[in-house]
Amino acid sequence: MAKIPEKPQDIFVPLTQDYLKVFGNELVALIIYGSAAGGSYIRGKSDINLLVVTTAAGMDNFTDVLATVKAWRKRGVAVPLLMTVSFIESSLDSYPVEYLNMKSSHILIYGADVLSGLEFKPADLRLQIERELRGKLLLLRQGFLETEGKVRQIRQLISNSLTAFISIFNALIYYKQGAAPHDRRETIKEIGRLFTIDPTVFILCADIKEGRDNLSGEEVVDIFRKYLKEVNNICNIVDGL
Repeated sequence: MAKIPEKPQDIFVPLTQDYLKVFGNELVALIIYGSAAGGSYIRGKSDINLLVVTTAAGMDNFTDVLATVKAWRKRGVAVPLLMTVSFIESSLDSYPVEYLNMKSSHILIYGADVLSGLEFKPADLRLQIERELRGKLLLLRQGFLETEGKVRQIRQLISNSLTAFISIFNALIYYKQGAAPHDRRETIKEIGRLFTIDPTVFILCADIKEGRDNLSGEEVVDIFRKYLKEVNNICNIVDGL
């Protein structure tokens, strides 16, 4: 049985070797991003997110990587993002939030650091932040209705949605002051400091996600109500920026 690594660094060498076997000289970079790079990796719960950058010629043969992806998924590595440098450069205006979060929390394990030099236009960033917030708010409301009020499913909804909001918060903090924290809880504290929202709600949501709470079912439902309220509040704040 494939073993989930105790820490992401344990797989860097064999992961690189396997991707070099597939792409050889066409491999430009292998980059770990997200929780595995930001210090909040939890073995067995966190995926190891991987960005694979190849040359255009390498991308022509990307179907050859199927077996490698399948093997590493068994060890906790998520299905990777496969890109070329030109794709990254031409899509910065479309996905600034995603690229910003990768840039803010990543580890280069092979090749060229194609993320470190990326720059983002404030207008592009603000527009996507608002679009993502409003979209996630609609999904939260819909997701709650799908739970039928079952506490276990509400907990799961909070847990699954918080990661996306932390990414958006990091982008919002960057938009405001040009830098963002790497740690989930530091992000929550900073968003509370910069804007008129209650960070306590998001800290409780982080407790739920990390399995650190002893909340009753009634308390979980109450937190979800406050969660929705604060997300809606942030939407209005961003709209006014």
